[in-house]
Amino acid sequence: MNIVVTGSLGNISQPLAKELVQKGHKVTVISSKSDKQKDIESLGASAAIGSLEDVDFLASVFTGVDAVYAMVPPNFAAPDSRVYYQRIGNNYAQAIQRSGVKRVVHLSSMGAHLDKGTGFILGSHDVEGILNQLSDVAITHLRPSYFYTNLYSFVDMIKGLGFIGANYGGDDKIALVHPKDIAVAAEEEIEIPSIGKKVRYVGSDELTANEVAHILGTAIGKPDLTWITSTNEQMQGGLEGNGVPKSIAANFVEMGASIHSGVLRQDYDLHKPMAMGKIKLEDFANEFAAFYKG
Repeated sequence: MNIVVTGSLGNISQPLAKELVQKGHKVTVISSKSDKQKDIESLGASAAIGSLEDVDFLASVFTGVDAVYAMVPPNFAAPDSRVYYQRIGNNYAQAIQRSGVKRVVHLSSMGAHLDKGTGFILGSHDVEGILNQLSDVAITHLRPSYFYTNLYSFVDMIKGLGFIGANYGGDDKIALVHPKDIAVAAEEEIEIPSIGKKVRYVGSDELTANEVAHILGTAIGKPDLTWITSTNEQMQGGLEGNGVPKSIAANFVEMGASIHSGVLRQDYDLHKPMAMGKIKLEDFANEFAAFYKG
């Protein structure tokens, strides 16, 4: 197959591109950074250097391919994250339509079924809706759970305050996933013949926030590490106090509140993965410890 992978050499796109190449597929990786070209080519893939903001570029790269893995890179500098997601989603839709691509695997998010109250995830909800308007295109929306790598954001807090804190925590149950397990799911969906539109949830482990804290704490020599639940106001104030713009902080708070209430995972619980990913939190804890000590 001739496959386009977006997301440059990110935590999902790199292992996905590598595996697809090893399976004999022709792979083109889109990156906005020309200095990534050599690293992309070292995987055995071709590099297409350009911007997701450029529909003509996307349509040109998509022309003649069998499948596209489409993701929207995070952009915390965007004045309005939802508008940013909508713009990139529309660019993808136009390029897919113009190029005639018939198979798309879209990186969405758990909680994308909701149209309010989820912060940044509302962007994924919008992109799903935009892509679902395409006719004669088979689309899988991958909805991964909470990325293990998001836990890196707590390293400075652990070092400075000695605990993990957010407006979710304690006994809140969290579904988590390793990016490499998402790459495995994306590869499976690309290679499986499909028609219509479908949703696939992806997870690696399910634990309470307290259990997450204990596992990570044990790995870094702090087995008594706790995960404290703050109020929405405390989290908003803490983020703004650390220089996070008010609107971005509000998105984080809203997303965290949806985790705490359990509303974010309601549809996930109804449609859980048939098989969980292979990388458990205990495995990732070694990566976390290396990052923490590095």
